[in-house]
Amino acid sequence: MTARHETIAARNWFFNPPPNEVKGLSPPRSELSLPEVKEKWNKLLPVLFVAVFAVSRIPNLMPANFSVAYAFAFCAGVYFSKRLAWWLPFAVMLATDIGLNFYYQHNDPDHSVWDSRNLANLAFNYVAYAVLIFLGRRFKPQSSFTTLLGGGVLGAILFYLITNTASWFFNPFNNPEYSKTLAGWIIALTKGTGGYPSTWEFFRNTLLSGGLFTALFAGAAKLTAPAESPADKTAGARGDAEGETGETPEEAKA
Repeated sequence: MTARHETIAARNWFFNPPPNEVKGLSPPRSELSLPEVKEKWNKLLPVLFVAVFAVSRIPNLMPANFSVAYAFAFCAGVYFSKRLAWWLPFAVMLATDIGLNFYYQHNDPDHSVWDSRNLANLAFNYVAYAVLIFLGRRFKPQSSFTTLLGGGVLGAILFYLITNTASWFFNPFNNPEYSKTLAGWIIALTKGTGGYPSTWEFFRNTLLSGGLFTALFAGAAKLTAPAESPADKTAGARGDAEGETGETPEEAKA
């Protein structure tokens, strides 16, 4: 090859380099893919749930019984790991309840929030939260949005029944109508203590907030959930088919 031919070849290589060498000229890109971004957000869900719940407990921020607590406890059971689902909600609730008790005691010194009956009544709130977490553990993150929403509303109903029954039984406000009879229990579930909004209004707010915040939490989880692989989808479909027929492939062959 002559010098002239070598010059032409070098010039052609400069303007039309091989594809593998073109790739080497540009630095590697470190952009995150959409699945990776969704996975990172999905891991932050416990922090998001706790933050929304903690902010919602600021006094007078929301109407009475319009609370994130019902959805928080239920969705913790659905989405958090087994240990985290139990200790994290209770730790956050206990810390905020102690702070709120000091706040209410300061604003109303004549009414002792540390009275034994009031604390016993408050303890039943934690029993109700435990029931909601247990209920949430019966659901799966892959459950449909409507199924999870129904579970959240059911949890709000259970919370209403448990806590109002506790208020009737311990009667921290010394309501004379809360007699230990069926009629007294029905009054606790419907009318409530005089001078306060009726229990039915509390129940309405409980249902609305339970449904609303369950929808928000479940929607956030669905949007950030990593996509299922084809193998997972096939396995899920196979499992559903076996569940419907009640037979394994081996039993079907037999």
